[in-house]
Amino acid sequence: MELSEDDLALINVLQMAPRLGWGDAAEVLGVHATTLAARWDRLRASGVSWITAHLIGDPHQMCLAFIAVDCEMHRRDEVTAQLALMPEVVTVEEAASKRNLMLTVITRSLDDLSDQVMSRLKEIEGLTKYETALCTRLHSSGGAWRLNVLDRAQQAAVRALAGADAGTATSAAAAAARELPESHLALLPFLARDGRATAAEIARSLGRHPATVQRQLNRVLASGMLSFRCEVAQRYSSFPVTCQWFVNVPAGQHEAAAAELKTMRNVRLSASTTGPTNFVIIMWLQSLADVMTVELALQQKVPGIELVESVVMLRTVKRVGWMLDADSRASGAVVVPAQGLAP
Repeated sequence: MELSEDDLALINVLQMAPRLGWGDAAEVLGVHATTLAARWDRLRASGVSWITAHLIGDPHQMCLAFIAVDCEMHRRDEVTAQLALMPEVVTVEEAASKRNLMLTVITRSLDDLSDQVMSRLKEIEGLTKYETALCTRLHSSGGAWRLNVLDRAQQAAVRALAGADAGTATSAAAAAARELPESHLALLPFLARDGRATAAEIARSLGRHPATVQRQLNRVLASGMLSFRCEVAQRYSSFPVTCQWFVNVPAGQHEAAAAELKTMRNVRLSASTTGPTNFVIIMWLQSLADVMTVELALQQKVPGIELVESVVMLRTVKRVGWMLDADSRASGAVVVPAQGLAP
């Protein structure tokens, strides 16, 4: 299917404010609310766009890790399928490099990473080697990436209607997230499957009173532990190529480097890490030719940067919990913990 300008504009609005009401979105786009709701239903049903919520991955609150995996080539599909079924492995990508697979993993703690992920990696037949880099500072993530088809006035209107950015957790919010009871954590799988899920819809599924779930939902949203994002199938985004760079940035220059990267619209993720290199950058590009263009721009924008390795992804099998078809559309299958998150 082709995405129209109206489709792209709606997706852009929901990228900025995933839970914005249809009435407010209609005010921004000048289209009737029922028309927007129907348009969104079509986009979602086709798998071209979807809204999800996932653990924010902020190392102040939880553990975010990037794991490179090697496997026996004749068992690659089998290994990939087993990794994709692990809820903690939020993203699985096939890489065109010496690394067979690239994983993004989020757990509640370093202990959980060891107990729930590393121990299971060792049990997967055909998986021969893995290398882990831990995130020490998450500078930007995919939820901040935009199509940028709205004009400035429309963007300002969305920001005004959405209010303050709820994606940045304060220390108080981080503490609140750690104290969320199991009854509140049970809402997370529903929000992972539909980031616009209402309290009434969740209440029906859980068999709880809507007013009770509304209070719980408000507390979960205020905790800052979740990142809400409107995703778009990469093949339909005009940026079909994913490239990940492993780089070294001089000590003390990471924040400055992150600030420069935020001026580059292609950036999907930037993070300081442990391991052989100390910084990871992920971008969506229009073509392979852009890899060299971006590398030149990085050297100009970030003094002292050392580009150690670039990895182009052949395919994304799973993105923040959602299983994708071969053409990058959402298959409808979402891998989340059955009972929410362990306290």
